[in-house]
Amino acid sequence: MQKPLITSTSNSLIKQARALRQKKARNESGLFLVEGIHHVGEVVEAGWEVETILYSSGVLTSPFAHELISRFSFKPQPVTAQVMESLADKENPQGIIAIVRQKKSQLKDVKPFKRAVALVSPQDPGNVGTILRTLDAVGVDALFLLGGGVELYHPSVIRASMGTLFWKPVIQTSFHDFLGWAREGKYQLIGTSAKAEVDYQTLVPQIPWVLVLGNEQKGLSQEQTAVCDVTLSMPMQGRVSSLNLAVAAGVLLYQLAK
Repeated sequence: MQKPLITSTSNSLIKQARALRQKKARNESGLFLVEGIHHVGEVVEAGWEVETILYSSGVLTSPFAHELISRFSFKPQPVTAQVMESLADKENPQGIIAIVRQKKSQLKDVKPFKRAVALVSPQDPGNVGTILRTLDAVGVDALFLLGGGVELYHPSVIRASMGTLFWKPVIQTSFHDFLGWAREGKYQLIGTSAKAEVDYQTLVPQIPWVLVLGNEQKGLSQEQTAVCDVTLSMPMQGRVSSLNLAVAAGVLLYQLAK
C-alpha cells in the first residue's frame, strides 16, 4: 500500500530533508541528500544505505524513474510538487530526492590498488566532484582527501561527480597519516609543481602510484613536494601560470593512466 501523500512543507520528514542542505545537519545526522533521477539510480544500484526516497509523481515523468521506484524494497514517500520544490537544490526539480547514510572510509579499509589521486585541502566542491568523475573515466581506483577542505557530501560534489562518488572509495585523512600509509605500501607519490623539471608527458609512472595535487590557491607546500618521489610540471605557453585544479587533474590522469 502506498504511503499517504505529504502535502505540507512543515511535515517533520520534509523539515529533516530540508535541514540536510546545511553542513551542520549533515555532520550531526550522518545523512545527506541525493537529488535527481540519475544520481538516485546510482546510489541505489551501488548499494548505499538509503533511509527514504521522496518523489512527486506530478513532476516525475521519466519511465526509468518510475521503474526505479518500483524496484525498492520499501515504499518511497510521495509528496506534492510544491513540497518537492521546497526541497530542490535548483530550479526545475526532477521530482526525486533520496536521504542517504554517509560512508566513512579509513586507511585501514583501503584494498590494494594500482592508481589513485590525493587532493590536499581542496576548496572547491565542484572540482572534487569533477575529479571523481574523471578518475572513474580513466580507470583510476580511489580518491584521498587530505587535511580537510571540501566536505565530501556537499551537494556540488555529488552533482559534479555524476554518481561516481557512490562507486569509488574516498578516504579522508591527514597528510601525515596518508604519507606513512603510502610509504608502507610502497606507492609512488607523484606531485606537481610549476618549478619541477620533469615534464608530465615524459614520466612513465611506477605502479602502484598516487597523483598528489595541492589545493586551488596554494598548491603543494615545500614540505609536501619534498616527500613526493617525483614532481611534474605542466608547461604554460600563454599568460596564465596555472590551470583549474580539475582541468589539471584531467590532463595528468589521461597521460599517466594511458
